[in-house]
Amino acid sequence: MVEQDIYDKMVELAKRRGFFWPSFEIYGGLAGFYDIGPYGVAVKRKIIDAWRRLFVFSHQDYVVEIETPLIGPSIVYEASGHVESFTDPVVRCTKCGRIFRADHLVEDALKVSAEGLSPEELTRKIRENNIRCPICGGELSEVTTFNLLFKTQIGPYEGSVGYVRPELAQGMFLGFKRVLETMRGRMPLGIAQVGRVGRNEISPRQGMIRLRDFTIMEMEFFFDPQSKECPNLDKVMDRRLRVRQYKVRLEGGEPQEFTVRELIEKGIVAHPCMAYWMAVGLDLVKYIGVPEDETFFEEKGPKEKAHYATQVFDQMVKTSRWGWVEVAGYAYRGDYDLSRHIKYSGQDLSVFEPYKEPRVEKVKKVIVDLAYAGRTFRSKASEAVRLAESVPPEEAERQLKERGKLVVGEFEFPASAVKIVEVEQKVSGRTYVPHVFEPSFGTDRLLYVALERAYREREGRVVLSLPRYLAPVDAVVLPLIEGDERLRQKALELRDRLASAGFAVIYDESGSIGKRYARADEIGVPAAFTVDYQSLEDDTVTMRDRDTWRQVRLKLEEAPGALKKFIYNLADIESLGTPVRSEG
Repeated sequence: MVEQDIYDKMVELAKRRGFFWPSFEIYGGLAGFYDIGPYGVAVKRKIIDAWRRLFVFSHQDYVVEIETPLIGPSIVYEASGHVESFTDPVVRCTKCGRIFRADHLVEDALKVSAEGLSPEELTRKIRENNIRCPICGGELSEVTTFNLLFKTQIGPYEGSVGYVRPELAQGMFLGFKRVLETMRGRMPLGIAQVGRVGRNEISPRQGMIRLRDFTIMEMEFFFDPQSKECPNLDKVMDRRLRVRQYKVRLEGGEPQEFTVRELIEKGIVAHPCMAYWMAVGLDLVKYIGVPEDETFFEEKGPKEKAHYATQVFDQMVKTSRWGWVEVAGYAYRGDYDLSRHIKYSGQDLSVFEPYKEPRVEKVKKVIVDLAYAGRTFRSKASEAVRLAESVPPEEAERQLKERGKLVVGEFEFPASAVKIVEVEQKVSGRTYVPHVFEPSFGTDRLLYVALERAYREREGRVVLSLPRYLAPVDAVVLPLIEGDERLRQKALELRDRLASAGFAVIYDESGSIGKRYARADEIGVPAAFTVDYQSLEDDTVTMRDRDTWRQVRLKLEEAPGALKKFIYNLADIESLGTPVRSEG
């Protein structure tokens, strides 16, 4: 477990060796924005590839990947509830005018969790405990809310409001029916996506942990709410997960270990698929170098959950500076999103499940007054009737009860022009609005966690001991002596051989061999191949292990095969050649 606070050392190494650094540095930087450097991009890409392999390719019978726009029209985020509910509490200093996250100020001052407290509750805590401005000591205002959506204008026309997406989910909900058609109506259905999102954080203060512009990896898993089946569930039933329920957290308890079977049978998760995808998510966090016993799933409380969620578990990982941080969220979203988009768009986003044989059932139908539609909507009357009568009866009943009218798209029918009738008819299947479970990972957080977990110091040197398969570069090739043309040519021959075999390779001939080893260790290169004078005689080279500094000698032509075994942990260094004297 991470004990020592190595945050400053890790950040310095990341900047010096090209993993990440603050954006806009030459203009003084801007909180919440980071550039990912060449080696950071390489590691991040491998994390994304691992996510795709675990969540998409391993489930390709029913999970597919799409891409959707970064910016969406206002109506999308009104329907999703983000315009109304995607807020954080803020407070202003009445003396210096600075604005702060109110819950963060309360947490820092009182050393308690303030997540989910209302503005009124936060104001009361600030007043009762005389919490002041941390900059100037001034008195703080009443707590209000601040919407975290980045707002923009679409096109040249004022009033055409758009928002940068704060999550990937809405694009997948809007595309659900199209993807369902592509997959020939098969359910359950997972729609996955990797992309950038934006959240206008009030005061980001945790480096790469809390950003305003970042990459996430999400999947929306659509399923029949009447079914408790989950594909592949039998494969993980005995997997053990560390989980801290909300009631246990309130009592100060620690995470407890449960099998997937126990999580389902004890009703700890809202649906069996939740436990399944949490097990898959555990595999991803293990892949980047976090042991199973150093991560756990924490259930969010009623006031802590997002507005769309019925149940949420955050996957927590320990960091040196920030303690336990969330790297993924697992949210049971129910039918909230699809139902909201049905309501706001007037479009049918339900699923039709055919019966084996037709049956006679009593069903509800929406019937509208054709005369009213004709005189009110004129040339658009047919479209208005079609849309209104395609609204699910339950949704129409809800609108009529709550609003006294039925609104579909641009058309509005008063209650007097709408009837919900029950009729007997032969039906060939049932229609339902799917429920959704969503695993969502912060890619940049995973990148930081992987780098921090890998940070080591040995004999005054820094070694970035990433899992070998996650390293940004697979191997470095080094001529023993700088400036010897024969060694250089032989080293370049080896470099080209490794590159042709598909490995990421760097060539380094500048400085002493010890300094070059140290440079490679700092960027996490798992293997170093050195060409020396014996190489010129018998075509052998030495291969060095980044972590143990042990070396073996092997034939140059064997290097690609040996490197493949080494990278994917199929062999230790000693089994790949003849041991030679170890050298740092």
